[in-house]
Amino acid sequence: MKITLLLHNAYAVGAPLRGTLALAAALADRHDVEVVSMLRHREVPRCAVDPRLRLVPLVDTRVGSDDMAHPLFGEPALDFPTTDRRHHQYSQLVDLRAAEFLRATDADVLIGTRPGINAYLARFGPRRALRIAQEAPRHDAHEDLLRAELVGSYRVLDALVTTAEAAAHWRTRRPLPGVRVLAVPAVVPPPADPPGTPGAGARTGTAYVAAPVPAPGTAADAADGSVPQTIVAAGRLAPDERFDLLVEAFSAVCAKHPDWRLRIHGEGPERTRLRSLIDGLGLADRAELAGPRSPDGAEFAGASIAASASDAEASGPALVEAMLRGVPVVGTGRPPGPTELLQDGGGGVLVPCDDGRALAGALLDLVEDPERRRALGAAALESARRHGPGPVAERYQVLFEELRTTRRTRAVRRMIGGIGLRLRTRPRGNERA
Repeated sequence: MKITLLLHNAYAVGAPLRGTLALAAALADRHDVEVVSMLRHREVPRCAVDPRLRLVPLVDTRVGSDDMAHPLFGEPALDFPTTDRRHHQYSQLVDLRAAEFLRATDADVLIGTRPGINAYLARFGPRRALRIAQEAPRHDAHEDLLRAELVGSYRVLDALVTTAEAAAHWRTRRPLPGVRVLAVPAVVPPPADPPGTPGAGARTGTAYVAAPVPAPGTAADAADGSVPQTIVAAGRLAPDERFDLLVEAFSAVCAKHPDWRLRIHGEGPERTRLRSLIDGLGLADRAELAGPRSPDGAEFAGASIAASASDAEASGPALVEAMLRGVPVVGTGRPPGPTELLQDGGGGVLVPCDDGRALAGALLDLVEDPERRRALGAAALESARRHGPGPVAERYQVLFEELRTTRRTRAVRRMIGGIGLRLRTRPRGNERA
């Protein structure tokens, strides 16, 4: 089959994008696959793109491009949902190009990868193709207005692929008759450096190249002190990432284990405040703000523990990168992110959001139990591998086959569901204004 994945910007960077590109590459093992990028802001992608994939940009946002001179470039998008938080990056030119592409495509399967793009897919995608919406965030992360917009769009699609929590919400709160709603984890792409690498390796192009290393867990837990035992965190230095709570929890660890270190990778508006907090707690020589994080999670190589106190989903991909390196995780119990991975196969400890005492306790438990760290690290690695590109691509293959064989029955369910909805919402004859 010919499969087309519709992305926001394939020229950007980040774990979710790397996962999508890895899924596309895995699907290319048996299908003809192309990646369509709504936007293009640079000459070449920052993430590695498998040479078997055709990369098709729709609108060039580079300074001086012909698209920037187009009269529709500066006009706000009309077809892209205004309640999608990426709306400000979309224009009527993107609307036009997306509609033209989808109306002309000969793809057998079309996969949208964010809510606004899924709306394009529902409106302009050909009915003869299988139209599948992907949703990475939690259902409740959407604003109510966006949720209402998505219901209307999603009812005409073939499938909605999302997290387990979001799938349950769609099934119980906003049913989609005739639409297959299922939970499939986001792809966890393999790291460029093997588990246990004591350093980030050397950057070569878009990947890190690391030298041969000891088995997972042995380098990070060296008993002779040659490798500092380190808790590593990564993400945007923003309020909802709650690095302040992590620093405070780490101070409790340091009170009992002053040989441990905390390293936080990332940039953002909270940097100055975090620096003041670290200094105020007397952790200047033990807690480090290490600057920008890498595009492929190499900062977790050699870590003893990966940690997050995030109130949002943003840290999820970072912790999954740590799991791929055999690093045990301590994180907040809120999906998406590592929650479903940990519940499925272990590999770490989940604590409630905004609970500094629970976070400190979980960190201390692992700091004081090297054997448990190694066991959880091995479980984390195995759990992450089960969510690699190959296994997830196989789940999509099963989905494609199911959707093709159930077209007629799903169409009937959609029709019956639509009739029921109209009957429920039609005013009664004896009702008065």
